[in-house]
Amino acid sequence: MIFAVLDPLRETMHTVSYGLLAPTIIILLLLAAFMVVELGGLLVEIFTERRREKTKLPELLESFQGKDTQGIIAEINKSSLFRRQKAALHELLQHSGLPAVSLQALARRLLSNEELHYFKITNRTDVVARLGPMLGLMATLIPLGPGLIALGQGDTKTLADCLLTAFDATVTGLAAAAVAFAISRLRKRWYEDYLSSLEALMESLLEVLAGEPGITE
Repeated sequence: MIFAVLDPLRETMHTVSYGLLAPTIIILLLLAAFMVVELGGLLVEIFTERRREKTKLPELLESFQGKDTQGIIAEINKSSLFRRQKAALHELLQHSGLPAVSLQALARRLLSNEELHYFKITNRTDVVARLGPMLGLMATLIPLGPGLIALGQGDTKTLADCLLTAFDATVTGLAAAAVAFAISRLRKRWYEDYLSSLEALMESLLEVLAGEPGITE
């Protein structure tokens, strides 16, 4: 009696779960393709940005001392800082006539913008690292139901096809997640260094600009 009542519910649940198989596989393939693109972007970043000679931060900070705004801009331009670091420092220097409190607020805002920019980049691969195993597990479990039914009916071909789909989904999901995790960890280490250097540069600029005429408390 109870099973007779549950049969329609079980059929509905089976239809819904099996209907999710195709979308899950499509998303898994899209995640795998996305990780290929991200891996290419990482290689571009390595061979463009990371190949530059690393800026000697203490020497650059010392070069700011005793210079006016134009002199500091010249030092920044000829340094090997990254493009976004130079852009943020230029933005700060363009508003060097602001009062000290406003200048500090602008520096904090610029630094927050950089943090948000890098967070968005790493968040993409963080999402893939989390979704990959979950979607892989879904696409693994869904075909096992029909596979078990086929096993009970002696249909070994259907069973083999279901198991192959399940294993392929697991591998695809884990591979995408593993690549995403590695890229995220590497980029986060880089970006933390970028932001730390940028924060030190901005603090030095604020100290130098505070000593210039026209910068008031």
